[in-house]
Amino acid sequence: MVHSIMCCCGSGLGSSMLVRMNVEKALKKLGASGISVSHSSLSDAAEGAADLFVVGKDLANFVKELPRVIILDNIMDKAELETKLKAEIEKE
Repeated sequence: MVHSIMCCCGSGLGSSMLVRMNVEKALKKLGASGISVSHSSLSDAAEGAADLFVVGKDLANFVKELPRVIILDNIMDKAELETKLKAEIEKE
């Protein structure tokens, strides 16, 4: 079950914060509650740091060892994020 989501980018400042805000909006739209969402640098992305990680496709190689990851082809595409997020949440 997903209780925490970490959005990551190279520095943990710009794009990860934007993705975090979009994840929070998508979760609300999907009616999913009780899930904490954070953003951080890629260096914090480690097993146990979150239940699910969200990154852009440019960082896919860096997170391939993590158990649950959403790879976004376009970090600005809210529809893509919502579709992939819904699929992960419904896996439970």
